[in-house]
Formats: sequence, structure tokens, C-alpha cells
Amino acid sequence: MNDYEGKRRAEPEQRAPRRMSRRWFGLLAILAWLVIGGIGGPLVGRLSEVQKNDNASFLPGNAESTKVADALPKFVKSTDLPYLLVMESPDTVTAADQAAAAAYLQAIPALALPKLGAGKTVADYLSGKPSGPIPSQDGKALLAVVNLDADKASETVDETTPLYETALALRAAAPDVFTGTSLTAYVGGPGGLLADFVTVFSGIDGKLLVVTFVVVLVILLVVYRSPILPLAVLLGAVFALALAALIIFPLAKHDVIALSGQSQGILSILVIGASTDYALLLVSRYREALHDHEGPWEAMNEAWRGAFAPILASGSTVILGLLCLLLSDLGSTSGLGPVGALGIAGAMASAMTFLPGVLLLLGRRAFWPAIPRVDHHHAIEKLDRHGVWGRVARLVGTHPRRTWIVTTLGLAALAAFLPTFRADGVSTDEVFLSKVDSVTAAKALARHFPGGAGSPVQILVPQDKAGAVVAALTREKGVSDAYEGVAQGAPPMVVDGTSLVQATLADPADSPAALAVVDRVRADLHAIDGSILVGGSTAANLDVRDATTRDLRVIVPVILLVIFLVLALLLRSLVAPLLLVAANVLSFAATLGVAALVFNHIADFPNSDPGTPLYAFVFLVALGIDYSIFLMTRVREEAPTRGTRPAILVGLAVTGGVITSAGIVLAATFSALGVLPLIFLAQIAFLVAFGVLLDTLVVRSLLVPALAYDIGPKIWAPSALAREDRGASAT
Repeated sequence: MNDYEGKRRAEPEQRAPRRMSRRWFGLLAILAWLVIGGIGGPLVGRLSEVQKNDNASFLPGNAESTKVADALPKFVKSTDLPYLLVMESPDTVTAADQAAAAAYLQAIPALALPKLGAGKTVADYLSGKPSGPIPSQDGKALLAVVNLDADKASETVDETTPLYETALALRAAAPDVFTGTSLTAYVGGPGGLLADFVTVFSGIDGKLLVVTFVVVLVILLVVYRSPILPLAVLLGAVFALALAALIIFPLAKHDVIALSGQSQGILSILVIGASTDYALLLVSRYREALHDHEGPWEAMNEAWRGAFAPILASGSTVILGLLCLLLSDLGSTSGLGPVGALGIAGAMASAMTFLPGVLLLLGRRAFWPAIPRVDHHHAIEKLDRHGVWGRVARLVGTHPRRTWIVTTLGLAALAAFLPTFRADGVSTDEVFLSKVDSVTAAKALARHFPGGAGSPVQILVPQDKAGAVVAALTREKGVSDAYEGVAQGAPPMVVDGTSLVQATLADPADSPAALAVVDRVRADLHAIDGSILVGGSTAANLDVRDATTRDLRVIVPVILLVIFLVLALLLRSLVAPLLLVAANVLSFAATLGVAALVFNHIADFPNSDPGTPLYAFVFLVALGIDYSIFLMTRVREEAPTRGTRPAILVGLAVTGGVITSAGIVLAATFSALGVLPLIFLAQIAFLVAFGVLLDTLVVRSLLVPALAYDIGPKIWAPSALAREDRGASAT
């Protein structure tokens, strides 16, 4: 029998009831979370039912394209969601090919949609007969349009929609119809594109979560060298995600917040990463306390008090930073704010209640086989006992000025490439990193028809200015056709003194070149009459880009101010928060510089979404500051008894392992976003993963402690601690 077992059996009998009551506390916490998981868990898989993934639904009401979209039903008496069917031949289309295409269109209304109910067909959701086929000028392709009623198409039936099922039916029927002909059919347009987004984001509930959990599990097994703790930590992340979904699902369903597929994917990653980070900090403090306290309750009490402040400050910083996104003009971006904030709140709640409950219930057995004993072993007293982090701390203490100067210069050199980061937007054929039918259709459409075919620019013009607008458009470079009315050759339509003019662009409607044309068209037409409104899908994309640029200018300073205020309250200092914020901004700039090199020369990405820098900033600055918070709160805790400079070295040595593990976990979880084949998520995955590692291994390990050490006690100014440094030393 070992010493620990002997001490446990020798405890006085009167302590047994108290131990039992404390175990009941842990059990009740676990039971409460089981209830939350039972209710919220199924909603995690149903979040895709309440997603919105089209730009138009996210634009503010005062956007020019939104005003056009709101007025358009007065001219076009339907709410159509079109599929563009492109039928392409390597040679000239024959009469037999045209007959096959006509037969295909004629059969479309009768296509069965069994997942929507017995007897359901495409005809139940059409807003009119399929139109076409229209031959291309080069004679090598045919174009047809199938319009669904947008309201009916978006209805959810047994976790699917008519929009998605119709796209599948159209694609499945084409090979049989065109067998024996030279035609190959592709289903694109807005309907096909949205269906492909549904296919991609369906991986969020399955593949993404599986990959994330496997990666985190492997890392935690290496960190803890225990099979029990990793499972407890991951289970806490699952419950945190369930709690977030429990609140997000009804809010998104009733349009209180906007949930996109991207936001849902980021939510999962954010919750898992944050839950694991907070758990690592709590477990580290708990294991440290178990060396001093015989009872798990006493150890947990000390650990919980030590971890509460940094976890609260860290989580609050991220939550407030995310809520700053509510200032965005875009529904997708502003929606991510509360979605992410609720996820972080769930992670904090789980880490501070569920995980302590599990640890109290299991006691020391949670660390099996490396069970900590009561030996009053204070390794923090000697830097040499902390391995590599003790040596890093000693380096910082020996050469502080040299360390922070060299580190700053290195980060500045990387940041010098920041101006080469391209974020002008990507076209549809560049959004997906894998082959999808809607992109293939768009490319085929561009080969044989005007680039903007199927997505005209829609312009609302005072009736007396319609002729001048059409004339101006025909002179506009980049516009292949312009006409007054709802269709080419149709009579003009005037509603309340306003006429509808439409124009077809020469470039693909979602390309950067098309955006430039619409931007120029707006300026020219506004010179004719300031009341003219230019809309359509290309104009909507332009408004999204402009709104994102505005968001970057407005939101970034607000986030920095919020983070500074939180740090000032936490550290009771003004100098330390300035140092931490400046270091993280430099780290962010360096990350974008490295990303520019990688995206432009290694990954060969064509461009970046305009929202990429803003998303990266929110995650890197709000999340990256976590590691400096973990470090500096420990330094603040040690400084009154040790002195500031020794406390910095001790804090760096003691927190080095846990913070590095937390950074690796968060980087790994965001890397899992790369399994979804979208350029935006792939770039966010790289930016956050690289930036977090840079913050963890360079900023928190070298730059911040070295600069703080060089400044000394004045880093706590204006608090009294800035004038009271004991000058003790860590050895």
C-alpha cells in the first residue's frame, strides 16, 4: 500500500459526509449538463435548417441593390429562383441535340422529389414553364431557365429543401436524356449555386466535427498522457456546443440573428478550441494544487479561483470583440457576432462547471496513470525545473532588450508584405476548391454566352430618363446589351413613373471585372439623375464589398478599444494593456504578410474575399490576446510577493507548457476548416492557425515577457504595484 492510500484510509470518519456532499455537487453539475446536451445536442445537427447563404439576404435595407430588389416585384410579378441549364457540345449543336434538349425541358415538371413527400414533383414548386432552349451565337451550346417559386423552394421538409432536391433531380435526369447526343448538361445559376453550398456545408455536421475531435483528442492524449482527461475535456466541448445551439437555433429560426454556413462552421471550431483552451488552464492549476492539498475539493477550490479571472477575462474579451461585429452593415458578419459570442459563453460555462464536476467526481483518478501526490513539490521556485520553458525564461531574463528588439524587427519584416495581400473578391468559379456543377455551368456559360447572361443588371429609372440611360449603357465598355422592359423585345413597363432598364454584362456577373463595370455604371448613371438605382446580383456583390470595406474601418478600432479596456480592468494598469494590444496588432500584420506570400506564391489563390481581413482580425486579436492574458494574470498574481521582473520569468516558465498546448489545440481546430472546399474557409484556417502559433510561440513567449521585463515595475502604472517592486529573484 503506497503512502497516498494509507493517508486516504486514515482520514477521520467525520470527514466522509462532507466528501460525499461535495461529490454530490459534482454529480449534480454533470446531470445538469446531460440535460442540456440531451436538448441542445440534436439542434447542433439542425442548424443547417436555419442558414441563409445568399448575399442579398445579408445586405442592409439602405443598400442600392436592396432597394432595387424590394421594388422589383412591382415589375416582375413573381419571386423566382432560377436554375440556368447549360447544354454544351464540342461541335455545332445538331437538330437531334435540340430535340433532346426540348424533351429534357418538357420532362422537368414531372421529375419526382420523393424526399419532399409522396407524389411530390418539380411541378409543385415551379413558378412557370421552363424556358428555352436558346442557342448560343457560336452554335455550340443551348441555354434554358427553370424558375422555382423562391418562397416554396426555401421551405424545409425533413431536413431538406425543394431547392436542393430539384437541383439533384435536374442533374440526375440529364445523363439519361442526353445519352447518344453530343450534349453535356450542367445545372448552375443561383439555384444550382445555392444547392452546391448546401452540399458543402452539410460536411459541417459530420466530417468537420469528426476531424476536429480526432485532432484535439490526439493532442490532448500527448499533453495529458492519460486516457480519461481528454475524454472529459472533449465531452465538455460537446456540451458547450449543445448549449450554444440551444439558444442559436430558435433565434436564427425567428430571424433574430442571421446564421450562415460559414458562421456555423466557425461556431463549431470556436467552441471546441475555446473549451479546450479553458480546460487546459483549469486542469493545469488543479494538478498544481493537488500537490498541496489532500482533498480534491480544496485543490479544486484553489484551482478554480486561480483560473476564474483569466478565463473570465479571456472569454469576455472574445465575446465583446465578437459582439463588435454587430456594428457591421452585413447580416452575415453581424450575425457571426452573437453566434460566436454565444459559443464562447457556452465554452466558459462548461469549463467552469461541467469540467470541475467531472474532476471532483473522479478525484485524483482523472490523471491516471500519472496521479499527482501530496508532496508540496513547488517546481515554480526553480526555473531549471521547467525544462525548455525554464530555459526560455532564463534567456528572456538575461537578454531582455536584445530579445524584444530582434523579435520586433522579425515581425516587422513579415508585416512588410501586408500591402501585397489581395482582398478584392473572388468569382463563383473561384469560391470552391473542388469541382462543383454550378461552377462548371458558369464556365460553360461564359464560353458561349455573354458573361452576364442570366444575371442582368437591373436599373430603376425615372420614365423620362429611360432612353438616355439605355443610350449611356450601350456606350459603356463592359456592357454587351441594354434594353427597357422585363425582357429583350418586350414592351417597356412603367410603375409609378419609374421604368425598368436591364443590361447584360460582357464579363461573368460575379467577377471582379463585372464589379468594376457596375461601379462605373453607377457613377455615370447617377450623373444623369441621382435618383437612379442600379441593382441585380453583380450590384449586390459590389454592395457587399463596399459594406465590408466600411466595416473594416469602423469595427477594428472599436475592437481594439474594447480589448484595451478589458485588459486595463483585469491588470489594473494602462501600460501593460497598451503593450499587449500593440504586440498583437503587430502579430496580426505579420500574419497577413506571411499569408500574402503563401496565398500568392504557394497556394496560388486567385484572390481573397473582402471580409477575410476582418474575420482574421477578430479571431487573431481577440483570441491571440488570450495567451498574453494567461501569462500576465499569472505574472500579476506572483508580482506582489516576488517582484515584477522575477514574476515575469516565473509566470513564463510556469504557463509555458499549458499555453503552448492551448495554442496548438486552437491552431489545429481552425486548421480543420480546411476540410470544407471553400477558398474563404481555407484562407481563414491558415490565417488563424498560423497567427495563433505566432502569438503563442513568439509574441507571448518572447516579445511580451522581454519587453515587460525591460520596462520592469512601471508596466503596472499607474497602480501602486508600479512603485513597489521587491526585487526578488527567480533561480
